[in-house]
Amino acid sequence: MILNHDSLALIWFALLGVLLIGYTILDGFDLGVGILHPIARSDEERRIMMNAIGPLWDGNEVWLVTFGGALFAAFPVAYATVFSAFYMPFMLLLTALIFRAVSLEFRSKVRSRIWRGLWDRGFFASSLLVAFLFGLVGGHTMLGLPVNQDLSVHMTAPDFIRPYPIAVGLLTVFLFAMHGAIFLFLKTEGDLQRRIERWVWRTFGVFLVAYILLTMYTLVEVPHVTRNFREHGWLWVVPLLNVLAIANIPRAMYLRRPFYAFVSSGATIAALAFLFAAAIYPHLVPGTIDPAWSVSIYNARSSETTLRIMLLIAIIGIPCVLTYTVLVYWIFRGKVRLDEHSY
Repeated sequence: MILNHDSLALIWFALLGVLLIGYTILDGFDLGVGILHPIARSDEERRIMMNAIGPLWDGNEVWLVTFGGALFAAFPVAYATVFSAFYMPFMLLLTALIFRAVSLEFRSKVRSRIWRGLWDRGFFASSLLVAFLFGLVGGHTMLGLPVNQDLSVHMTAPDFIRPYPIAVGLLTVFLFAMHGAIFLFLKTEGDLQRRIERWVWRTFGVFLVAYILLTMYTLVEVPHVTRNFREHGWLWVVPLLNVLAIANIPRAMYLRRPFYAFVSSGATIAALAFLFAAAIYPHLVPGTIDPAWSVSIYNARSSETTLRIMLLIAIIGIPCVLTYTVLVYWIFRGKVRLDEHSY
């Protein structure tokens, strides 16, 4: 079958969704561990929590880098529009990601309580900020942006302070905190694990309440969110699966099956990312000034030749990335053990 320009654009929209889901699931628990870092009561516990993600966090962020590169190559107009709209949040995001990496690497270089305390606070603050900013950007995209006729957006700092995007940012923080708590439960033992178990239930409770409230808020504030669901009835399967995944988290924890709880947490993130994509499709940046000025997968795409060559590269590259990811997680499976090479 010969793929035409439209079908190639649709395939790359789907592949961007896969990359986004991969990043949010994998780096989501990294960020969650950082958000929960202050619950540690000793330097040893803080080191255990950092070393739970130590071999994994940098590989997880490869998914974000790949997503950005794929967006730039496949939909360059959308890439330019998104950065013109979210320049300030993205600069904050980049700064937080850098500071988070530096906090992980620098913390154990000096045996000083003040030194380590500084980087511990930086690790927590940067993880919290990254999670919140991702949700904030997603919330603004759901609402739509003031895209002008040349497909650019000009927003100032006060424009980002809107209730709905802030609510989405907070939900993202709660979701990643729950995801990270379940991951830490898998990687720890003893008193720390028992204390983390209590945080699994707390973060789940907060997330559940926030999820229900934000769902109702979304239906009121973003009425076009169900447009594609009305036109394509099969899409309603995803919200149903999302609810089942959320419901299985406490069930799996109660049955002492934390791995299934972690899988369900990942499925919840995947479903929410899918619902976000389904809500904005076929747009990448919905416009609020004039719907005709929205940035879609059709007016933002690269040439057919470019998309075809990129697809060939993706067919070769994605299995390599998946293989690397699986191998790393397999090698570093099991409980965290501290040694002289640990953070």
